[in-house]
Amino acid sequence: MINFLARGIMLAAVSLFAVTGSIAQKRTNVQAGKPYFPPPHLWQQVPATTSFDTGKLAAAIRFAISHESRQPRDMELSQAMTFGKEPFGEGIGPFSDRGEPTGLIVHKGYLVASWGEPSRVDMTHSVTKSFLSSVIGLAVDSGLIRSVTDTVARYVPPVEVYHSGQVGRGPASVGTPELISPFETPHNRRLTWDVMLRQTSDFEGVLWGKADWADRPDADAAKWLNRKRNEPGAVYEYNDVRVNALALAATNVWRKPLPQVLKAGIMDPIGASNTWRWTGYRNSWIVLDGALVQCVSGGGHWGGGMFINAYDMARFGLLTMHEGNWNGRQLLSKQWMRQALTPTSAQPTYGYMNFFLNTAKKYMPSAPETAFVHVGNGTNFIYVDREHELVVVVRWIENNAVDGMVKAVLEALK
Repeated sequence: MINFLARGIMLAAVSLFAVTGSIAQKRTNVQAGKPYFPPPHLWQQVPATTSFDTGKLAAAIRFAISHESRQPRDMELSQAMTFGKEPFGEGIGPFSDRGEPTGLIVHKGYLVASWGEPSRVDMTHSVTKSFLSSVIGLAVDSGLIRSVTDTVARYVPPVEVYHSGQVGRGPASVGTPELISPFETPHNRRLTWDVMLRQTSDFEGVLWGKADWADRPDADAAKWLNRKRNEPGAVYEYNDVRVNALALAATNVWRKPLPQVLKAGIMDPIGASNTWRWTGYRNSWIVLDGALVQCVSGGGHWGGGMFINAYDMARFGLLTMHEGNWNGRQLLSKQWMRQALTPTSAQPTYGYMNFFLNTAKKYMPSAPETAFVHVGNGTNFIYVDREHELVVVVRWIENNAVDGMVKAVLEALK
């Protein structure tokens, strides 16, 4: 075992050939010209000296560790200090304390370096959105959604929300809807899957007790309840209420919990572990085909979202690096991946959620323009670089250090 940081840095174990948790690691020779896809429970490794300057690689890892997020490791406390300050901003889903600064570097499919706790299951916040957009991609590829230019409303009937312990309705409820129809306002009826995926919908409404205007609210409180509605597709706004509305719509399309769809369509085929979990909120249960189904959230804004380890994140990054193909099997169509990586004029550095693009090198000046990242609060990110056949997972780094970390890794690459 080669320990890069044995001298002086005790924050995390760093290794070129780490054996972590139940993941059996094994050295191998790179097969020239043949893409490598790690099988379940195994990730073959190559010496860093094959493709990297090990001194510079060690410096890159030190950079990640030294730029650990300054937010508390207690995720519930962290939420209370940030999003919890918004109107009605209290958490309604599960939180978990997070671990050490963590990461993986994967080159040509092979594991080159790891640090921290890559087997630890932690919240990954808005990286969850990339998994959400992928299950919608599966629905489009299978024909359940005819086209992303279709309006969402035509796919979503009135929904029965489950209220624990409630049987009858009191007099105050008479005349109020028993079912919810989030896409039935004049504005929302016009929204397509495409604008919802791109966060350019300007969806209006309240879902799971959270109002669209209360998520990252306007500094001018007078606009909260009387804001101008923007034309669908015209204005980008990162908004988790709208993401959760999209998750509700996708659940109705699939008529089953989205984690089951993700497991069968993506995670099992790429050999992910059985430890990841995708959760929603304590009040996001609906009655669907006579069964209770939890609608998952698109991140950890109010708790919930994807809880996952770094290895499974890296596998997903490798899938997107290969345009949805895993070892000869096209899990997500190339057409879907092209759409996911296409920016809009409303936000040139955003494709489908949560594909952050490097258009004109605005997002990551140090990376190729074709690179992209799946990003979530924390900061958690999966860097995907097809030009260098590189996938980098970094967890719990300061957001303003993302480009610096990418730069350090690229400078270490021979």
